[in-house]
Amino acid sequence: MSIEIKVPVLPESVADATIATWHVKVGQQVSRDQNLVDIETDKVVLEVVAPEDGHIGEFLFHEGDTVLGEQVIAKFIAGAVSGQEVTKAQAEAAAPAVASDESNDALSPSVRRLLAEHNVDASKVKGTGVGGRITKEDVEAFIKSAPKAAASAAPVVQPLAAGRSEKRVPMTRLRKTIANRLLEAKNSTAMLTTFNEVNMKPIMDIRKQYQDIFEKRHGIRLGFMSFYVKAVTEALKRFPEVNASIDGDDIVYHNYFDVSIAVSTPRGLVTPVLRDTDTMSLADIEKAVRDLAIKGRDGKLTVADMTGGNFTVTNGGVFGSLMSTPILNLPQSAILGMHAIKDRPMAVNGQVEILPMMYLALSYDHRIIDGRESVGFLVAIKDFLEDPTRLLLDL
Repeated sequence: MSIEIKVPVLPESVADATIATWHVKVGQQVSRDQNLVDIETDKVVLEVVAPEDGHIGEFLFHEGDTVLGEQVIAKFIAGAVSGQEVTKAQAEAAAPAVASDESNDALSPSVRRLLAEHNVDASKVKGTGVGGRITKEDVEAFIKSAPKAAASAAPVVQPLAAGRSEKRVPMTRLRKTIANRLLEAKNSTAMLTTFNEVNMKPIMDIRKQYQDIFEKRHGIRLGFMSFYVKAVTEALKRFPEVNASIDGDDIVYHNYFDVSIAVSTPRGLVTPVLRDTDTMSLADIEKAVRDLAIKGRDGKLTVADMTGGNFTVTNGGVFGSLMSTPILNLPQSAILGMHAIKDRPMAVNGQVEILPMMYLALSYDHRIIDGRESVGFLVAIKDFLEDPTRLLLDL
């Protein structure tokens, strides 16, 4: 029985997608729910799995091709593969048109990116894909089997002058989307950033005192992000302008609290969403953040994970950032930047003490948020973090 393999339904905001990697060959036996192909969109990588036990009979689109939602990309044959070899006609139909082994067109975007990241010469990797095409698995296997050679291999570069060279790597769909959205945010909003500093000693003392009990009770470590999200949620309740967005000539005030968390992944920076954070405990937030981070690392984030969000929290401090001016995550009207915690002299009751201090940065759209609201919002977060008891008592 022949079954059509289709591109999943794409969200309204996603016009098309790209065939990233075929994980099987024509005629290769696969089992039900085995991943057949990765399809890369502007936001996430979608996996298409086998509907039944069987094999691919024919590829209609190949790696690097642009496809639309619900478009048929392959023919699938249910049932066991017969003992005969795949016919020559099938193999020729499945093989992509490649001008030469040196042509970049023969490599998918994900393969080109992996080759560039590890400085691997494509000519040294043996392709096991259709028509001898190099797959992502081939490159990963080459890197694992010959790490020293892969690390020292010189990339294909364009010579400029003696001792100088450069290499050119295509931008991924996600990177292009990030670039366009950041540029749009800079050009279409009246963005301004205000700063403050916060004494992190009270939270660090709580973590030190209750870390073991918290982990034993909830099965997860107590981090800083849960306090950040809790403080942001309580501050959003007090300053509804920050929890609003502009839609044409209207201001939309959201009566729910969905907080986006900036997560760094191998594919780039993404902002999955924690929903209804006002109903979540510290343990709930820590578990949700961990799950989203793992899904982002493994490329398992879904469109639903990435859709929505009224406010964004980004923590550049994990990379050592001391201060920054984060860019808005449209259509949101504000974003909070957390930074590295450093021991610094601070005045406390007229005395100078060395305390763990962190800078806060709030970037906001001045078209909808005035200085009074922005400063008040940031001071509220500072107060919640410096006196975490207020989060529990709703003060």
